[in-house]
Amino acid sequence: MTPVPQLATHGLIAILVTACALTGYDRLVAQPRQIIGVVDLAEVYRAKEDEFTRRLTSARTEEERQAALDMARAFSRQLPAALAALPAECGCPVMLKSAVAGPAPRMVDLTALLRQRVEAP
Repeated sequence: MTPVPQLATHGLIAILVTACALTGYDRLVAQPRQIIGVVDLAEVYRAKEDEFTRRLTSARTEEERQAALDMARAFSRQLPAALAALPAECGCPVMLKSAVAGPAPRMVDLTALLRQRVEAP
C-alpha cells in the first residue's frame, strides 16, 4: 500500500471516530432528553369532589356523613404529599396540564399515578 491511500484511510477513521464521539457527547451530556411530567389536577379534584358530594347526599345517618367528611379530610392531606412525591418518582419536573400549551414528544401524563396515590388508604 502506498502512503497516500493509507493516510486517507487513517484520516477517514479519525473523522468517523470523532463524529461518533461528538454525537454521543451531545446526546448524553450537552443536551440530554428531558422528560416532562404533566398532571391534570382539576380532573383528580373534580372526581374526588363528585365522590364526596355523592356520599354526602346519599348519607342517611350521621356516621355516613362523618365518613364522607373524613374522606374529604384524608384527600386534603394526601393530595399535597402525592403531588410533592411525583417529581422524585418520575425523575422529571412535573407541571399542571393546563399550563402546557400543547403536547410535546417527551411529555408523560402522570394523572393516573396521582389518582392512584390519593385513592390509596
